[in-house]
Amino acid sequence: MTRPRHFYAVIPAGGAGSRLWPRSRRSSPKHVLPLSGSGKPLLVEAYERIAPLTAETLILTEASQLSLLSGLLPGLESDGFIVEPAARGTTNAIGLAALTLLERDPEALMISPAADHVIKGAAAYRAAVRTARQVAAATGELVAIGLRPSYPATGFGYIDAGTEMRGLGWTARRVDGFTEKPPLRVATRYVASGHHYWNLNMFCFRCDAFAEQLREHGRDHYDGLVRVLRARREGDEGKAAAIYSGLPCDAVDYTVMERTKRLLMVPAQFEWTDVGSWTDLAELLPADQEGNHVEGDAVLIDTTGAYVSVPGKLVALIGVQDLIVVDTPAALLVCPKERAQDVKKVVQSLSRDGRSQYL
Repeated sequence: MTRPRHFYAVIPAGGAGSRLWPRSRRSSPKHVLPLSGSGKPLLVEAYERIAPLTAETLILTEASQLSLLSGLLPGLESDGFIVEPAARGTTNAIGLAALTLLERDPEALMISPAADHVIKGAAAYRAAVRTARQVAAATGELVAIGLRPSYPATGFGYIDAGTEMRGLGWTARRVDGFTEKPPLRVATRYVASGHHYWNLNMFCFRCDAFAEQLREHGRDHYDGLVRVLRARREGDEGKAAAIYSGLPCDAVDYTVMERTKRLLMVPAQFEWTDVGSWTDLAELLPADQEGNHVEGDAVLIDTTGAYVSVPGKLVALIGVQDLIVVDTPAALLVCPKERAQDVKKVVQSLSRDGRSQYL
């Protein structure tokens, strides 16, 4: 297979995935865990999925995770990592990656697939990536990959897709707007509309086009990142880190994608989950006749809809419904499925109380 010149994948791999605590923690963040059933860490799956489609695939991570991720991808050279001095939001992360690539290759195109999602349907994935690259190269516009919703999810963002555009071998739609995590009533309407898509936060663009839009809509970010790269060229990583830590901390959706008039969407047809909660992870596992999902050894009596992940010991549940039970050597989590999104509040509480040994 001939790899397209000037086309780079940059996989953002930072954070800890607080809604999958206590399995996902600073020492073992979500993207290094084997959660899809393949036995491979999610980051390795993401790398292997995208690498054959690009000229080069790089990992974007924060300094504190560099050693951990280098061990997962031993064949990746040091210049295959773009390192944030610290986590400062996706605007700075994606901006740092785009400007770094521009220094290396003025014709660079970039795509940013997530490190911690589960994707099935390899052919459909490849088709979506190739189309996004074609559209970005041909139009100079920023491109989002969207997925037609299969149910009214309230935990995802939605793209409102407008006018259709066609080119040589590709179709895209102009993005008319974003809605972040709508209530059920609105999400139900979006599913029925036929022109709303889940926002996968997977963007493709010419790096010079993104830099132009960042300069227009997030000037503080752009100016700061230019200074960061100047300090790095001068060999002053301390100065680069100091500048970076002072940048505003915003999501790229808010800073650029929701404000630009130069955003198109390419519809995709692969299967996708962001594994954003224990209930999402449960759905990846086979269920018994009562809808229970079990990893490990369990005795379940008059129990329905439970998710049990307790390696190394027997668990008995009696007369409970829709319960999550997750055990690790350091911590045990028990909560109803309807409160799965609130697991992040445990992490916030531990952080607030200074109990870092559990984070």
